[in-house]
Amino acid sequence: MAAAIVIEAAELQELFLWKNHEEQLQILQAKPERVGEELADIAVYLLELAHNLGLDLGVLIEDKLKKNAEKYPVSRSKGSSRKYDEL
Repeated sequence: MAAAIVIEAAELQELFLWKNHEEQLQILQAKPERVGEELADIAVYLLELAHNLGLDLGVLIEDKLKKNAEKYPVSRSKGSSRKYDEL
């Protein structure tokens, strides 16, 4: 399942590979259904993997967002690309 997620993510990335920002926006406007299909493929495999492992993906996402908020408080990290241990 993990390999399938990577393959589907690569298919999404392929749509935007070597494109500048303007070209990426054009792709989003010209092929929104194609982008959506690739996103859906990724989501299906993620949900299936979480289900097979007995994990609640919604809970995992909420927990990760809380951890990120602690590691990267807006007051110190906004506009910065530094890692949390460098803030």
